[in-house]
Amino acid sequence: MPQDKRKTPITIGLLAHVDAGKTTLSEALLYRSGVLRSLGRVDHKDTYLDTHSLEKMRGITIFSKQALIGTEQLSITLVDTPGHVDFGAEAERVMPILDCAVLVISATDGVQAHTMTLWKLLERYGIPVFLFINKMDLTGADREKCLADLQKHLSPGCTDFGAGFDQIAEAAAMTDEALLENYLESGTVTVENIRELISHRRLFPCLFGSALKLDGVDEFLKILDTYAPRPLRKMDFGARVYKISRDPQGNRLTWLKLTGGELRVRELLRYVNKDAEPLEEKIVGLRLYSGEKFTAPEQIYAGQLAAVTGLSGTYAGQGLGVEKNAPAPALEPIMTYRVTILSPVDPATVLPKLRLLEEEDPMLRLVWDGGSIHIQIMGKIQLEVFRTLVKERFSLDIQLDDPRIFYKETIADTVEGVGHFEPLRHYAEVHLLMEPLKRGSGIQIATQCPTDILEAPYQNLVLTHIGEKVHRGVLIGAPITDMKITLLVGKAHLKHTEGGDFRQATYRAIRQGLMQAKSVLLEPWYRFTLILPTEQVGRAITDIRAMGGSFESPENSGALSTLTGRVPAAESGDYAQQVAAYTQGRGRLQLQPDGYDICHNPEAVTQSRGYDPEKDPENTPDSVFCAHGAGFTVKWNQVSEYMHLQSGLEKDRPPEIITRNLRLEDRELEAIMEREFGPIKTRLYRPPENRPAAEALTIRPLKQQYLIVDGYNIIFAWEDLAKIAREDLEAARRMLCDRLSSYAGYRKSRVVLVFDGYKVKGNPGEKQEYHNIHVVFTKENETGDAYIEALVAQAGGSYNVRVATSDSLVQLGSMRSGALRMSARELEEEVTRAQEEMRKHYEV
Repeated sequence: MPQDKRKTPITIGLLAHVDAGKTTLSEALLYRSGVLRSLGRVDHKDTYLDTHSLEKMRGITIFSKQALIGTEQLSITLVDTPGHVDFGAEAERVMPILDCAVLVISATDGVQAHTMTLWKLLERYGIPVFLFINKMDLTGADREKCLADLQKHLSPGCTDFGAGFDQIAEAAAMTDEALLENYLESGTVTVENIRELISHRRLFPCLFGSALKLDGVDEFLKILDTYAPRPLRKMDFGARVYKISRDPQGNRLTWLKLTGGELRVRELLRYVNKDAEPLEEKIVGLRLYSGEKFTAPEQIYAGQLAAVTGLSGTYAGQGLGVEKNAPAPALEPIMTYRVTILSPVDPATVLPKLRLLEEEDPMLRLVWDGGSIHIQIMGKIQLEVFRTLVKERFSLDIQLDDPRIFYKETIADTVEGVGHFEPLRHYAEVHLLMEPLKRGSGIQIATQCPTDILEAPYQNLVLTHIGEKVHRGVLIGAPITDMKITLLVGKAHLKHTEGGDFRQATYRAIRQGLMQAKSVLLEPWYRFTLILPTEQVGRAITDIRAMGGSFESPENSGALSTLTGRVPAAESGDYAQQVAAYTQGRGRLQLQPDGYDICHNPEAVTQSRGYDPEKDPENTPDSVFCAHGAGFTVKWNQVSEYMHLQSGLEKDRPPEIITRNLRLEDRELEAIMEREFGPIKTRLYRPPENRPAAEALTIRPLKQQYLIVDGYNIIFAWEDLAKIAREDLEAARRMLCDRLSSYAGYRKSRVVLVFDGYKVKGNPGEKQEYHNIHVVFTKENETGDAYIEALVAQAGGSYNVRVATSDSLVQLGSMRSGALRMSARELEEEVTRAQEEMRKHYEV
């Protein structure tokens, strides 16, 4: 459907608990809006959106899909989401791209546990909600009772929009004090007033009907057309990725919503992938899907959803352009299973294939552990779906066994973790403050280390290493959560610190801190609602206590009583079936995810896992120190006796750092740089002139840093620049200059970029300024390598000079002269980090 600029583009999500009639409503909306000529039915397996064989077989929606609907004022993209609790993560994944949602409620079932889960998610993402109370044609459906139920459990703002406008206006006025005052004075409430209340989640329109019999469907379309929010769109390009999939031909599809600007076919898109690598890729094609069919426009506009081909590194939840990434999802799997391949195939060769499914459903979370594959699953239905998908996509038979609850770990006290990594010619030391946080906080990362103790680039490395991997606890090796990790102090060596040294020190510091702390095992919990005959309440209370759960006082309503509380997910198991059995079908258990909390039986779980944190080579708490030209290991509980920095918690004493008088080297370095590039406007820091020359000083690292870059070596080592250079070398040079210029400005570093002019006949050589960096083209018969080595040799052993190259000969010459070495890959990582920091800074 082409974009009709006379209509407002809007994205509406369809959500419901299972069997509420959501798919039937989507069919009715499509039929009454003219998209379909005939109605499909779930039991006939011919619905417009449930097209996958698994969906037809099970009669449920498993994958979110979209359809295009036109009303008088709106161009609607209708996104149908799964209703089964096992696929709740799929429903949550589309929420950040919704302008509003339609929540379908069964009139006979009322508000279910999964309804509450969806409601809280919609609240979390701030999405306006319209409610369609379905199945009003069934016996027992009571309009007034349903509305009271919605107002009690969801919001008092739930309002019957099937009434006349005057009643709607009065109900709307009651939700806003200022509007009420105006209503009492003038007696008027406008459509825009009502629309604004809906947009701010103060008012929730409810309409009653039967989707199967098309009762109330036309009225519901009119309500959406009149009162749905009209979101403002940004002028600058922005988009949010909500799904990755592949078409039948294997083409990778990036599903996104354009939140601002426009997007055209063949346009170059710059973005950063999950590994923080900058990419620049061309938009190969755009697809506007409605069901299984699509059109291929040359351009899309803000507010539209499209599937894009040509992008290789995008991921669900990613923000593009001016759009920020979506928040981390609230729903997550609570079970892990071992993936056993039922054919003679190496699991390591299967893992990359399964990663494709993980890319399409990030909640699967594959883990490679000791030669076997493990996967996180939301529930039994998803387990069966995953097994079927692996068979369909890769012709592999698998078995999912060894089910286990997915535990997490946190700490109960504050500790300082220390990591030291110093094998020969390497050096880094890191001190981290680790503090417990409230449940559901995740991992928070911060620094309070002064830059005159550890320079900002090194600090950024530490912060990156804290967040780049899942760190394991020391009780059972479960992921850690709910703690704040703060960089207190750190130390680099003037000569020997290499790119990966701070990674090792950081990992060891976290682990050493965990070994000292009082660790706490966390498990997933459910909030339950148990409705059962009053005479069975005693049996239920006994069962809940035996599970390690808690409960509130029962609510008695005649023959039935309601029991609410919390229970560990590990114990709930098949209790719903037990309830049905001992109440002879009169009882009903509803479970709602309630996050992670303290494990009810930590000793039993810890003992059953048999995990020894000191025998986990991938997560060692020990440190490595150096003496007599060789590295040696120090156990975690002895690190404090060997560490080079004093504790970062001792505020009254400054961290000990290397003492040295640097005045002569500073002047020598300045003289070299002035001879090469002219006067330096900002002088290097040096101690006051009246201080005795022989006095040992506790100093700050020099503020000014010099980076010498081997230009052509870097260009052909960076994949994107090398690709450009094969067609246009000058363009690659300019791009490198631009990146280094931005980097130099942000890092306050002086950069010398050297290009080799050795083979250019008659070349006299050239030195020029490119914005804020120095660019050198060497003369005929002078290699760039020789120029760099000569420049470094003149600088001597000053720690202010770093040389970026992957040329081993240049690295060797730099090392002999005492300069710090940096590989092309390390420079690319450093420049990328600086770009990401700049982007975040400008977004604030």
